[in-house]
Amino acid sequence: MQACNEGHVVGYGDDVYTEQAVSQLKNIFGKDTEIYFVFTGTAANVIGLRNITHSFNSVICAETAHIEEDECGAPEFFTGCKIIPVPASGGKINAGVITPHLRGFDFEHHAQPRVVSITQATELGTVYRPGEIRALSEVIKPHGMYLHMDGARIANAAAFLEMDLKSFTRDAGVDVLSLGATKNGGMYGEAIIFMNSGLADFFKYYRKQGMQLASKMRYIAAQFTSLFSNDLWLQNARHSNRMARYLADQIAGIPEIKITQPVESNGVFAQVPASIIPKLQQEFFFYVWDESRSIVRWMTSWDTTPEDIDRFCVLIKQLVG
Repeated sequence: MQACNEGHVVGYGDDVYTEQAVSQLKNIFGKDTEIYFVFTGTAANVIGLRNITHSFNSVICAETAHIEEDECGAPEFFTGCKIIPVPASGGKINAGVITPHLRGFDFEHHAQPRVVSITQATELGTVYRPGEIRALSEVIKPHGMYLHMDGARIANAAAFLEMDLKSFTRDAGVDVLSLGATKNGGMYGEAIIFMNSGLADFFKYYRKQGMQLASKMRYIAAQFTSLFSNDLWLQNARHSNRMARYLADQIAGIPEIKITQPVESNGVFAQVPASIIPKLQQEFFFYVWDESRSIVRWMTSWDTTPEDIDRFCVLIKQLVG
């Protein structure tokens, strides 16, 4: 970002830095993909969905999905679509739970199913295998539907699967991907990837209407260039995953703490005594995931250290002791 701050370039993405970042991503996902940059993950999800839907459509997603729980109604507001949350075992949905909603096609009294949206890694830190993604795609594609992936933490999924990004996105049937950078070391900025150019018709207008066309786009693009050079994105993700595994191992020996989900990415979900949560939060920031069951979400990042985790676990042991 400091390097691209030198001199002057044309604005709104017509610059060498944006061109370089787009070229890098096309090398990963395919030359016929269309790549667009936006400021936030919510924008990536919402405007990406807007471009492949009409207001009379519905979008099926996990009951825990960000577009259902954490985007303040933005998907409904900007797309006009009906969001249909379905049960998600371990954060993942399967064909069995979406099939009952694949109905009412060409019936004007019914919202028309158009998109299934999944999150990789999921909101519970679990990871879809390529076969699970492909199975969803095969169920919906005969209905002319699209598969959208919220990839805010896709790097962590790739690190866990030990697979390249294309193999469990485009090759598995994903049509539109929100590719996250912020949760993997970026300052700000996300990318929307349309897996074939025909899906991107009119997107540039929706991006402008959505107030996501950056005049100084090179500052977003430069971050992607850095992350996707020398596999920095993967190194960051591998580190945060290792730190989550280290945290899980450290707390496994504390009887009062119960890990509730498989630790497959950079999140640890744990049931803890409710009385210690406020005291922990005075020293370390984290969210309570399910207050009724006293389940918390602990996230590690690209710069988390073993020493950070050791200090955290020492405090837990003191509080439950």
